[in-house]
Amino acid sequence: MDTTYAPPDSPLDILHEDHEILVVNKPAGLLSVPGKGPELADCLIARLEAAYPQVLLVHRLDRDTSGVMVFGLTPHAQRHLGLQFEKRQTKKTYLARVAGRLEPKTGTADLPLIVDWPNRPLQKVDHETGKPAVTEWRVMKASDEESRVKLYPQTGRSHQLRVHMLALGHPILGDPLYAPETADRYPRMMLHAEELRLRHPDGGEGMKFRVAAPF
Repeated sequence: MDTTYAPPDSPLDILHEDHEILVVNKPAGLLSVPGKGPELADCLIARLEAAYPQVLLVHRLDRDTSGVMVFGLTPHAQRHLGLQFEKRQTKKTYLARVAGRLEPKTGTADLPLIVDWPNRPLQKVDHETGKPAVTEWRVMKASDEESRVKLYPQTGRSHQLRVHMLALGHPILGDPLYAPETADRYPRMMLHAEELRLRHPDGGEGMKFRVAAPF
């Protein structure tokens, strides 16, 4: 499998813009923030800075995950949104296609995670020293080959959904890190941040942003 970073050159997909926040549909294959080295400089925030020089990072999506991301346009908005993520006040819904028939139809993965140091950036389940990580799931449809599932992370650990699905024996299809044996059969990792609910930094109004999965 070719691991060269070749991000898509698709135009920015702005879902919402006002005086405080910017909500974007991130394409799969594009880093949220720059990686180490000039060859990893192209990323979503760098592309946004060209149009919105004041844009500020609030959270991240993995390179191979697509979907809804929010950015601050003022330091106040960045702080306000950052606290919502930190205090788990945001509500996130992901859609994934995973290997095999996931059963039961609904459930919760409560498996603490820690970085797998010899194999970083991989993460792993560690009941001794891992940090709490909780994911709820709901199966939308399933066959013996694969299941289409909604994932509701209650925490925001690195690679949380990917490692939890792997630990359940149903890795996300096309995942180059945790299911490399499937990566050549799929055009991308089958994980999409479908919906994000948050409170607007100016006044606290509840807002919902949604983009249907492209797969």
